[in-house]
Amino acid sequence: MDLRLAGHGALVTGSSSGIGTAIAETLAGEGCDILVHGRNAAAAAAVAERVTLRGVRSEVVLGDLTEPGVAEQVALTARDFGARILVNNAGPFTEHDWDSARPADWRAAFEGNVLPTVRVTQTLLPSLRAHGWGRVITIGSRAVRTPLPRMVTYSAAKAAVVNMTTSLARHLAGTGVTANCVSPGVISTPSLHRMFEERAAAADGPADEMGVTDARDVPVSGGGRGPVTRSGAPVRSGPGPVEAELVAAYAPNPTGRLGRPQDIAVAVAYLASPLAGYVNGIELRVDGGITGTP
Repeated sequence: MDLRLAGHGALVTGSSSGIGTAIAETLAGEGCDILVHGRNAAAAAAVAERVTLRGVRSEVVLGDLTEPGVAEQVALTARDFGARILVNNAGPFTEHDWDSARPADWRAAFEGNVLPTVRVTQTLLPSLRAHGWGRVITIGSRAVRTPLPRMVTYSAAKAAVVNMTTSLARHLAGTGVTANCVSPGVISTPSLHRMFEERAAAADGPADEMGVTDARDVPVSGGGRGPVTRSGAPVRSGPGPVEAELVAAYAPNPTGRLGRPQDIAVAVAYLASPLAGYVNGIELRVDGGITGTP
C-alpha cells in the first residue's frame, strides 16, 4: 500500500538507536526525508547513512533534549529541514519502586519524557499550522494502562505523555495537524537487554523472577550484549522456545512473542500518513494484547 508519504519531511527524536531507528528507516522507505536526532554523533551518522540508501534526503541534529535550549534548537532545525512530521520518541526509562523513588527520580522521569516532548512540539507547531498539514506522534508505553510497580516514575511520565497528546489534538482542531500516540508493549531492543543486565548485576548472578540470570557476550538485535535465561540460553530477538520462556515469565500476551521495533515503526508510519487524516487524539496500543481490552 502506498502511504503517500513521499516528499514529506520528518524529525524522529531519539532515532540513533532502537525503536527510533526503526521508525526513521521505515518512514524513509515510504519516501520521507529524515532528520535523525541523537546524542551520539557516530550512531546518528550511521543511521542517516542507511536512510540515504533509500533514496531520500537525510541530515543529523545532535543534542540532549533535557539541556536548556536544546529541544527548541532541534525543533528549529527541523523547521528549516522542512519537517511536517514530528515523532517524539526520545525518552529514558529507569527502574524505581515506591520505596526507592526519590523526588529527584520523579523529576528526572518528567524532565526526560515529558518536557522535551512539550518543548519540541511547541517550537515546531507554528510551522505546522502555517503549512496547514502536519503530524505529531508521541511514543507512550503499555505502562500507561498497566503501571509497572518497578517503574513507577516512568509509568507516570508516560501517562502524562498520552494525556497531553489527547489535549493537543483538541487544541489543533481544524488546523490540518493531527496528534496521536503509539504505546509499545515489551519491545526487544538494546535498552531492554541493558535493563536485564542491570537487574542481573544487582542480583549478583541469581535468576530473578523473569528467569534472567547473568548477561553474557551474546549477539542481539541492534548490537550489544543480551540476557540469558535460567537454562543459560540467550534471549534472542526471533521467535522460538527461548523467547517463549521469557514471554511467559515477563510479558505474557495473546500474541505469544516480544515486540519488534518494526512493529512500532509501521504503526507510526500509518499515523504519519495522509491516509490517517481522520485518526486523531488516539492512543494506539501495539503491545501484543498484554494490556487486555479497554
